[in-house]
Amino acid sequence: MASLLRPHNWVPGPVGEELQVPDKDAKAMVGTEDTPGGKASPNPQNLRPSVFHSIKFFVLCHSLLQLAQLMMSGYLKSSISTVEKRFGLSSQTSGLLAAFNEVGNTALIVFVSYFGSRVHRPRLIGCGAILVTLAGVLMTVPHFISEPYRYDHTSPDMPQDFKASLCLLSTKAPTSASSNSSCSSYTEVRHLAVVGIMFTAQTLLGVGGVPIQPFGISYIDDFAHNSNSPLYLGILFAVTMMGPGMSYGLGSLMLRLYVDIDRMPEGGINLTSKDPRWVGAWWLGFLISAGAVALAALPYFFFPKEMPKEKQELRFRRKGLAVSDPPVSKGEDSSSEQRPAESLEKKDNLAQMAPDLTVIQFIKVFPRVLLRTLRHPIFLLVVLSQVCMSSMVAGMATFLPKFLERQFSITASYANLLIGCLTIPLAIVGIVVGGILVKRLRLGPMHCGSLCLLGALCCLILSTPLFFMGCSSHQIAGISHQPGTQPGLELFPGCMESCSCPSDDFNPVCDSSTRVEYITPCHAGCTSRVVQEVPDKSQVFYTNCSCVAGGGPVPAGSCDSACSHLVLPFMILISLGAALASVTHTPSFMLILRGVKKEDKTLAVGIQFMLMRVLAWMPSPVIHGSAIDTTCVYWAQSCGRRAVCRYYDHDLLRNRFIGLQFFFKIGSLACFALILAILRQQDKEERTKATIPNPGLQQQLLASEAKKEPEESRV
Repeated sequence: MASLLRPHNWVPGPVGEELQVPDKDAKAMVGTEDTPGGKASPNPQNLRPSVFHSIKFFVLCHSLLQLAQLMMSGYLKSSISTVEKRFGLSSQTSGLLAAFNEVGNTALIVFVSYFGSRVHRPRLIGCGAILVTLAGVLMTVPHFISEPYRYDHTSPDMPQDFKASLCLLSTKAPTSASSNSSCSSYTEVRHLAVVGIMFTAQTLLGVGGVPIQPFGISYIDDFAHNSNSPLYLGILFAVTMMGPGMSYGLGSLMLRLYVDIDRMPEGGINLTSKDPRWVGAWWLGFLISAGAVALAALPYFFFPKEMPKEKQELRFRRKGLAVSDPPVSKGEDSSSEQRPAESLEKKDNLAQMAPDLTVIQFIKVFPRVLLRTLRHPIFLLVVLSQVCMSSMVAGMATFLPKFLERQFSITASYANLLIGCLTIPLAIVGIVVGGILVKRLRLGPMHCGSLCLLGALCCLILSTPLFFMGCSSHQIAGISHQPGTQPGLELFPGCMESCSCPSDDFNPVCDSSTRVEYITPCHAGCTSRVVQEVPDKSQVFYTNCSCVAGGGPVPAGSCDSACSHLVLPFMILISLGAALASVTHTPSFMLILRGVKKEDKTLAVGIQFMLMRVLAWMPSPVIHGSAIDTTCVYWAQSCGRRAVCRYYDHDLLRNRFIGLQFFFKIGSLACFALILAILRQQDKEERTKATIPNPGLQQQLLASEAKKEPEESRV
């Protein structure tokens, strides 16, 4: 409300005071302090406002920057399963890697409220974007320092996938020796260095993103028309949501390319993108997104530290003051009513005191300001509801592609394509609809809370059928045995005893007649291989398999899921739920921005993002990754340590992954219900106060009636 009463041209004075500036002085100030160089303009023609003094152009630039930034951070989530296979990581480790950019972000975002009133916000946003660019380039280093990817355990001198996994009767377990020889100390150190570089890059990515969103939101809300602020924020969030969508689309394109496209082995490879050993060019997307962030960062070094309000704001305020503001008497009553308010504003305005404090003093004062902000029940409940929503989004954005790959037997490229073309666009539509509803209907706090509650409830209802949209895992010889299967299918113990199969190899084949999958052709007792050339690709078959009825042939690759036809209905429900959840985004933000003082907006937004990162974006990927790891039934081993999971229990995977999503949606729904209850209680109290007569107002009415009586008697 303080921003509605502030005139068009103003400069902040001492704590809680404002100094009125005439229009001419304001124009002179725009020509001197707000120019990028801070120098006075010699010609009056140069005083014309440039494009960098337009809040609409800032909204455009900030939307593009956040789009590129989230395309960078979202790209890792789109290729998380590929990174796991490439470097032998568990889902818990990959979830920690995806969440590690929040560590650097959380460690520094506390100081946003301190530096927000001291520094040049647009230039600091540009510097953060440059750091994000460097983090993206650093993320590609592990690819260039690692050896070429080998999808089997053959030596470099032998062509890949040739007699590596066959049942050779004369071989006496040669792979164990080769496996032990490859596990040197240098290999382990290099693996640790690669993982450390990725964690460092994620930390820098988080540090660079610290000033971007909080400073951008507060900058827009400070200099935008108050009635346009919801629409601007809706546009900002909508365009920002295109960043993850573009990251999944970029991941869909890059993962179709082989990981070593820059150093292909001689003779090519005998893999297709449907092969579970396929690893796409995950590193190439980081270079593309880093270049996009660098280009989007350039305009921020030309925006002013402060810009004048929109012209609509000046006309709106004059009209509002002329119509709604009653004349204030100069008597003792008005002065006595204003003085306590001014003293209270000066007393509680701790956020405006930040420019007069040192860093150490600010650290001492910050807990008191934090507690004062968190004591606001609406602010606290809105933040908790956004924490629950963010936890749901963080877990789904990180592991939904992997879940679709495992549950419905689709490629990583197709999973990213579904998310980028279906889920993200509907989420954007939900954000835009939420912003338009707030602006067009002029929704107050009560109606904003009702809209958030309705969206969360519908999202929860749509997620219930997801528990039943899936099927159980097919049988894997030697690993799983489903009850009711024929005993003749389980030929694993005896049919390949003389083959000396390697224990750490992975080259699955599928017996389509019985839907039994074998880890390698050797485990199926196959002694020969046939390559069938077909247009556009070559298909590999294994023959003379002692564990397969009739001896084969069996095709290379895992067995397809029996419920792969359910992937589209599953994604439609996921996308509709995401759209309904996104409708609550802008109304919940407006509950925060309109519920705190103007001088506390930067602080409130900073606290909000800090709590969302600490309570949602940091732990949620790790929690989801740990839950996924508990459903694993077969782990690959690398140098004696547990590496990537090869097979999951599909029923457990679906119930635990969807169950976590359901849990966070219930939490968000409960918070919005409490918000609506508190707002209704506050509304009742305000109506009760409005019915109590004001003695001062009654005296004014009696005096006016007394003046009218002589006039009527004269008539």
